[in-house]
Amino acid sequence: MADVTEVVKIRRKVLSEIARLAFVEDLDKQNIGEVLDKVVHETGPRYRCCVHKERAVVKDRVKFVLAQSLDMGISEAAQNALNGHIADMPIINIMPEACDQCPIDTYFVTNACRNCIAHNCIASCPKRAITVVQNQAYIDKTKCVECGLCKKSCQYGAIVEITRPCERACDIGAIKADKERRAVINYDKCSQCGGCKMACPFGAITEQSFTVQLIQKIKAGKRVYGILAPAFISQFGIKVKPSQVVGAFKKIGFYDVQEVSFGADIVTLEEAKEFAEKVPKEHSFMTTSCCPAFVDMVNKHLPELKDYVSTTVSPMVANAKVIKSADPDAVIVFIGPCLAKKVEAKQYPEFIDFVFTFEEIESLFVGAGINISEIAETEFETIASRDGNAFARAGGVVQAVINAAAKINPNLIVKPHRAEGLQNCKTALLQLKAGKIDANFFEGMACIGGCVGGPGILTDMRISNKMVDTFAASSTMNAAPDNQKAIDESKKDLHWHTK
Repeated sequence: MADVTEVVKIRRKVLSEIARLAFVEDLDKQNIGEVLDKVVHETGPRYRCCVHKERAVVKDRVKFVLAQSLDMGISEAAQNALNGHIADMPIINIMPEACDQCPIDTYFVTNACRNCIAHNCIASCPKRAITVVQNQAYIDKTKCVECGLCKKSCQYGAIVEITRPCERACDIGAIKADKERRAVINYDKCSQCGGCKMACPFGAITEQSFTVQLIQKIKAGKRVYGILAPAFISQFGIKVKPSQVVGAFKKIGFYDVQEVSFGADIVTLEEAKEFAEKVPKEHSFMTTSCCPAFVDMVNKHLPELKDYVSTTVSPMVANAKVIKSADPDAVIVFIGPCLAKKVEAKQYPEFIDFVFTFEEIESLFVGAGINISEIAETEFETIASRDGNAFARAGGVVQAVINAAAKINPNLIVKPHRAEGLQNCKTALLQLKAGKIDANFFEGMACIGGCVGGPGILTDMRISNKMVDTFAASSTMNAAPDNQKAIDESKKDLHWHTK
């Protein structure tokens, strides 16, 4: 399993308690306070100064799970959620009460300092911010401009650089500390990948959840479709079979459950066609478009390269379009490892109603009293190709397009390159543009390892990688073109491109 820290336990406890109350129709102004009592009590573990501080943090967390803003009481937030209201706010948010205001100075002199004769640190400082105090170098923070020259010059390595966990996790510099040392997200830079959420050891960064709103749809008898990201294999237990996962969703009240890997086959074919049309004529290269955090990074940080990104919609959107064309009244819920998918869903409100991470869905099962391992196994055969199911891991997308292109046009030359992590993607794109990398098709993934390394996973990425490959190999079809007949029968003249 992925690391289950105390932060994760608290987050899941809040999610499951709210789900439980919503399922038993007991989530009202009087009973929402039960969540606070369940999570924080006088005899329970204490992580902050006092029980009042603990409850203040949990209150904020409850509001985000209810998809409401912080400027209201939890009773009002509960009522809004029951009414189906979702606050218009960023998906990733800081909980001010939980932020520890990390008292960190970037450059710090350790006890390894020997007060050497050379005093290279003093000589290298352009602001004369370093002096010797009590036989050791001392940095005057009122003068320091954090250039790092002192650290570079110290032959003992006695000066270290320390950064806040959230800042260190953000590849694109979207999170900084304000004057009060509280973390602040710059949404003009942020791609809402969720890296900062995973990194914060105080659990001060969280996302908007839609647990109550979904449960209300189910209880109202709506036809709710769950579309499972290819990374779902192994997420609910390495011994849990795909049919048991499907059975658990149907036990909760989902009308149907489908694999997004079928949408991945559609995307593979469309990207292969788009590559064949664009690259030899218009561009020196083309990138994938299935990772919304990667696409958002390009839009915000490398806008001059926007035209190099594929216009093909993501597998999530492709799958949702197929369902909506057959059932316009469907309520579609994407289930996967990604937080940025929640942002992408806002761009397609006519197709995607909700996005849930695996963590949120597991908490939904817990709230409903369902143990997936106890669900009866039934026959299950994937409807997607091997390549479609392999979209879940890094390298899966680029290999799928290569295989599809080879079948569509054997003379087409695809020279692939890929990167994981937004900073690595940014660097690679600039090198591609400058001609320093000999490639014409680029796969960009925000998360290390691809989707199986996303912020909403439940299982260790290394295990997931192997199990995704094993499941993909069980498909009767190898590449997306092998699924062409099923795609043609389901798409009904749908459009697969954003522009």
